[in-house]
Amino acid sequence: MNAPLAASGQRSKPQGFGFRPEESEHHFVVTIPGGSRKDVLFAEHLRFNPERASVPLGVGTDDARYRATLARDKWDAIADDVRVEFNRRLRKQGLPSGRWKRGDNLVTRLLGKELTLLAWAVEDADPALIPAAIKNWLGLAPEERWWLFTMTNAATGHVLRGRNKGWRKAVRFALTENPVIDGDSNRHADLFRLVASEESEEATPRDDSRSLRMATSRVGR
Repeated sequence: MNAPLAASGQRSKPQGFGFRPEESEHHFVVTIPGGSRKDVLFAEHLRFNPERASVPLGVGTDDARYRATLARDKWDAIADDVRVEFNRRLRKQGLPSGRWKRGDNLVTRLLGKELTLLAWAVEDADPALIPAAIKNWLGLAPEERWWLFTMTNAATGHVLRGRNKGWRKAVRFALTENPVIDGDSNRHADLFRLVASEESEEATPRDDSRSLRMATSRVGR
């Protein structure tokens, strides 16, 4: 489907927020339903089907993995800040800005990981704490957001079974109920330690301490 574009070296116009299927079919889809009461859905896709970007929630397919649902008021609370942050990054790459629209919104793989991390942080949070979550999320470097997504996704990434458990709960606590990160590397390291300590209370017997120590040391550099 995408082979002719890749083979010819053509570059398509990015869809949504920076998504080009010829570069990587791995992407995220944010589905914003009509009306103001239905939840916003976040899905990770490993393959791209231009005929149908999303699939119904609950369908077990290999290429569509739902990661989160967010109440509309919570989505409205984060949407503008996320759009501004993503468009700032896209412009630095010489790419056009994106905007949120009703229906399916395609988001390039790395930005999708960052957005899902923020969704996990606020999905069960007190709405009054969402501004702190946004500021702490913005205070993290993209690489730190990617790492937290990867670890959280591996342990508790299922849209329903992982909710408010382990890493998901730890990320929420660290981003919403602690002082806002001010750019100091020691504060970043403190946040990672908070995630480690919170996650360990709910962890299974497996030992993630080595990877947590490595991440904390990287962030503190």
